[in-house]
Amino acid sequence: MTAEPPENPVTEAARSLEVRWIFPGQLETAVAGWFARFPARMESREDTYLLDPQLRGLSVKVRGDRALEVKVYRGSPGILEVPGRARGRMESWQKWSFPFSPLRPDSSEPAGWRPVRKRRRISQFSLASGQVEARAPGLSQESRCEVELTEIHARSQDWWTLGFEATGPADLLRSELEATAALMFAQALPGGVEPGPDESRSYAEWLGI
Repeated sequence: MTAEPPENPVTEAARSLEVRWIFPGQLETAVAGWFARFPARMESREDTYLLDPQLRGLSVKVRGDRALEVKVYRGSPGILEVPGRARGRMESWQKWSFPFSPLRPDSSEPAGWRPVRKRRRISQFSLASGQVEARAPGLSQESRCEVELTEIHARSQDWWTLGFEATGPADLLRSELEATAALMFAQALPGGVEPGPDESRSYAEWLGI
């Protein structure tokens, strides 16, 4: 892997507050229907994560052969809890993104790296009006919370994940995340699925298991 020297070597660091749950098996149609209550954009890509060497507190990945992303874990402000519906650990991250050249064509899985194929549904929400509302997919806003429902294929197995990522001013991140989670989980996940602490982890933590 080699990084191209870009004219602007790095984007400005972005702060986020995130919660993610990762489940084994294929995504059920009923869960996809639950998510489809809100407008969403679709995308498919393969991300490649650095696993060796292990970098404590860091998540490093190549995002779709287009960018090198470095995320630094900034601790947890506590637990996100929607009573009777979901409970998970909130994680604070800071991210930088660098332009990146494609992986070497002679190696589909370079040593120390793990490819993860993703098919993502992404909905976007905003508290700009004082009340959380779904926004048009892809609409750029300074303060927002994105929710993704993603089908994953990694380690020759199928998984799926539900994740929340709030970005914007630091003092609004928690309220954005909590309001969006309350709206999403106003209707329970089908099939008795209740995201809990055992499933709550970042991609970096999950891949390191």
